[in-house]
Amino acid sequence: MIQQKIRVLIEALPYIKKFNGKTFVIKFGGSIMKNEEAKKAFIQDIVLMKLIGINLVIVHGGGPNISESLKALRKESRFINGLRVTDKETMNIVEMVLAGQVNKEIAFEINNQGVKAIGISGKDGRLIRAKKKYIYEGDKKIDIGFVGNVEEINVDFLYDLIEKEYIPVIAPTGFDDRGDSYNINADYVASAISLAIKAEKMILLTDIEGLYKDINDKSTFISQLSISEAKELVSQRIIDGGMLPKLECCISAIENGIKAIHMIDGRKKHSLLLEIFTDKGIGTMIRGGEQ
Repeated sequence: MIQQKIRVLIEALPYIKKFNGKTFVIKFGGSIMKNEEAKKAFIQDIVLMKLIGINLVIVHGGGPNISESLKALRKESRFINGLRVTDKETMNIVEMVLAGQVNKEIAFEINNQGVKAIGISGKDGRLIRAKKKYIYEGDKKIDIGFVGNVEEINVDFLYDLIEKEYIPVIAPTGFDDRGDSYNINADYVASAISLAIKAEKMILLTDIEGLYKDINDKSTFISQLSISEAKELVSQRIIDGGMLPKLECCISAIENGIKAIHMIDGRKKHSLLLEIFTDKGIGTMIRGGEQ
């Protein structure tokens, strides 16, 4: 048992050396946020990564929490192409749940382990300026309400927090020049922040193992793929539904300079450590270039 622990540490050593001082952007979302065991392991992984010298930025979702709150108010949840249709009343609930509840819980749990974290939304420090997003189906333009694209990231604000050894925990809401709030897909926010601060890696923690060519056939699991292979999955509609915006934002991030993106199953305890500090990893890695 002792020898096994030593082997694990030795295997992790080159990765610890390689990533010391680098910045990772981690998106934490899906139903794993309501899995207490998985959430506890995630917090432990975050604390360990920070203590060995990796700078971290966390972007979280909260879709199931939002849906629960809407259901309690007898308001229907509707989605188009994996994005929540968000009218004004829904936007108020999104802000209340994401920025007021989920965000503060995650930041508190990290702080409680002795590492500095600060919970913020895209409106704090004018962090995320947004622009209204539309869905297009052929020539048809579909209005999905207060759903936004990231227009600009206030990198100075983020750098200031990171330099002061804080882990920013970010709720994916933004604002426009009129002061309206926007619900932004957390994957898109993670991608935009990764690009803006030139992160070493972007990691998407979700509630599936990774990408499959056929979600119903476990033998079609994809452990690695290039940017061209990812585009082909999208163009052939092999990937659709809620996974579509995830893969699209990954493609955009790789095309704009992110070296690697990892999509891993947050339901597996310590999946972050297994993916980053072991030779094999456990999820899907989308790599830049063709090699």
